[in-house]
Amino acid sequence: MAVRVVVFDVGETLVDETNMWTRVAEAGGVTPFTLMAGLGATIALGRHHDDVWGLLGIEQPAGSWTLDDWYPDALPCIARLRAAGYRVCASGNTPSFVEEDLRTRVDAVGSSETWGVHKPDPAFFARVVELAGAEAGMIAYVGDRADNDVGPAIAAGMVGVHIRRGPWGHLQEPPDGAIRIASLDELPGALA
Repeated sequence: MAVRVVVFDVGETLVDETNMWTRVAEAGGVTPFTLMAGLGATIALGRHHDDVWGLLGIEQPAGSWTLDDWYPDALPCIARLRAAGYRVCASGNTPSFVEEDLRTRVDAVGSSETWGVHKPDPAFFARVVELAGAEAGMIAYVGDRADNDVGPAIAAGMVGVHIRRGPWGHLQEPPDGAIRIASLDELPGALA
């Protein structure tokens, strides 16, 4: 079965979260280096990234999630995929307000907050199938995390594409059967 729909994770797949995490560190009263080390510890321990606040002994600052920092290869990749005839969607563990900006750039969007279910829950990936409007085997899910994105997508019958960027993308090994890319520039060719 050929891939007809590409669904992107958002953070560290389409959007570079470096500036966001830097703002959160400052709001929490720690240096960015300290927060990044704490995030690395959650990865190494296999814990949820929100556990960083307890590890550091600070309150979680108010959200500063934005879509200000798109990776330079993201929008050109979306354009190339559309020109090649793919339906392009985006859905991740994000607040619902990010759907508004995403909706201007892709064909369909969803978020964990709107759906009331978070990755890696299989119910999230069932919602991705609904969003895509195609059979699971016709969907490629692209993400930076092996544990939240690629592995669960493959388990749901989708093609899992692991992009090696961001902390999780560099520190987690994708499962067997995953397509591996270092840049979204490589995605259209990898799917062809």
